[in-house]
Amino acid sequence: MRMPHPLTTAAALVLALVTPVIAADAISGDVKKVDEANAKITLHHGPAKSLGMDEAMTMVYRVKDAALLKGLKPGDKVKFEAQEDSSGYTVTKIEKGK
Repeated sequence: MRMPHPLTTAAALVLALVTPVIAADAISGDVKKVDEANAKITLHHGPAKSLGMDEAMTMVYRVKDAALLKGLKPGDKVKFEAQEDSSGYTVTKIEKGK
């Protein structure tokens, strides 16, 4: 069996440590307001460790695609994923809770 070159292994390890994690953990929340015209949603949610938020809060999020808001209304329980970028926090996935 051929062993990988030590530099290849080291490079792969450095790349894995430096590359930002894009996938986020699902966050549970409640819909407070839906603004389809501006592709925004107001959510109340518990701690969101994946976003560095240690306490519950209500926030307005942009959505990656306004189509994600179809069928959502205030009072709905949801699970969502979001990421932080230069323009703020953006919801990348959202689905109604059960």
